[in-house]
Amino acid sequence: MFPSQRVRSRPGRLTTLDRVRRSGALALFWLGLLLCLAVKPAVAQETAPGSIVVLHVTGVIDPVIGGYVENGIRGAVEDGARLVIIRLDTPGGLDTAMRTAVQAIMNAEVPVVVYVAPSGARAASAGVFITASAHVAAMAPGTNIGAAHPVSIGGESEPSETMVDKVTNDAVAYLRAIAEQRNRNVDLAERLVRHSESLSAQQALDERLIDLVATDLNALRSALEGRTVRLASGNLVVLHLGDAPIEERPMNWLQMIVHGIVDPNIAYVLLSLGTLGLVAEFYNPGTFVPGVIGAICLVLAFVAFGSLPVNYGGVALIILAIILFVLDLKVAGFGLTIAGVVAFIIGSLLLFSPLTPPAPSMPRLSVSPWLIALMTGLVAISFATVITFGWRALRRPPLMETAAPLGALGVAVSDLTPQGVVQWHSEQWTAVAVEGPITAGEEVEIVGRDGLKLCVRSKEKQEQA
Repeated sequence: MFPSQRVRSRPGRLTTLDRVRRSGALALFWLGLLLCLAVKPAVAQETAPGSIVVLHVTGVIDPVIGGYVENGIRGAVEDGARLVIIRLDTPGGLDTAMRTAVQAIMNAEVPVVVYVAPSGARAASAGVFITASAHVAAMAPGTNIGAAHPVSIGGESEPSETMVDKVTNDAVAYLRAIAEQRNRNVDLAERLVRHSESLSAQQALDERLIDLVATDLNALRSALEGRTVRLASGNLVVLHLGDAPIEERPMNWLQMIVHGIVDPNIAYVLLSLGTLGLVAEFYNPGTFVPGVIGAICLVLAFVAFGSLPVNYGGVALIILAIILFVLDLKVAGFGLTIAGVVAFIIGSLLLFSPLTPPAPSMPRLSVSPWLIALMTGLVAISFATVITFGWRALRRPPLMETAAPLGALGVAVSDLTPQGVVQWHSEQWTAVAVEGPITAGEEVEIVGRDGLKLCVRSKEKQEQA
């Protein structure tokens, strides 16, 4: 048994802050590389000339989706595809990402069909704008479209009537412009925004919001045969798709990961786990694993926040909670931890409460109250455990203060030639014989210390001298 002691940092020794910085830098480097690969255009796939390219848009419309649609259409044009079909199922999304997709569709030099499918899918909020912008808009039976009115996201407070009117009027003008260019029902398009109307596939067809209802891709291809569409250049294209092969082009795995985290609940979990990881690195420096994982989780959380309507006041409160938790590790008390838990809860509740009305393209988003309770409890228990151990450690006297005093007598457990092991009371220590070798079993006198080693001499030989 070799007692330990508190050791001060020596020149060349990494401090806790150095380790955290190194962990964070390493995590940021690799994560940045992955994100760059995720957002850069996908490598062109080999596509037979005249193919039908199918893109899959599912979930919230975020920057990854916007870039995926834009690059997918560009790649289809370069490969000489006859048609692009965007298979759509979305609750809505970010206004800027939605406009990126709409502009790519409306300016495409290849016919683009937006197909809301499969049955049970929807084109809500941003999905209305994307569907209306297509050269041909189609839906599967059992799908719905609409509900594009501005809503409050994640909180109960409502924005001012003036702000809502501004956002609503802008969205109405944009959707009316799209509907006019695609020869759709302009008045219905306005009602979808102002009155949040929703329509089934058949109702949308009857009201001239869409062009086709098709049960699957084969039925859609048959219905498109012989249809004429006008491209952005003004050229008319007659669709002949009878022998065209279908080429599926889903997102790559990096795009799917980044797209998958753009969810309030996932982003919140990443933020919470990142908090725990970094504080674990502060408490037990040198392992790097908690620090690296924590840094990656925090960066991913803020990547997700960049695509969500985040109230950064809530983020600031959560960061304050992290600071309070870290400070409490230094003072070993529970006061700052309690304050940190309160700040964490309030920040979690405010995280998606908007200060301004969201765009109609965005669905209603919030963090599950059950998830907030679970993560707050996990964070609180983790920090309470850490602080309890820290408090006990601070109350325990340093081991070197309880070590054998100078002049105390012990027994050599092994031969000291010159180093070996001696026993003082019930403790065994590494020791160095300073006045010649000592045989196991001899009584020794402690005459000094060298770090964790005791300096001893033979009691018997000293008496003989």
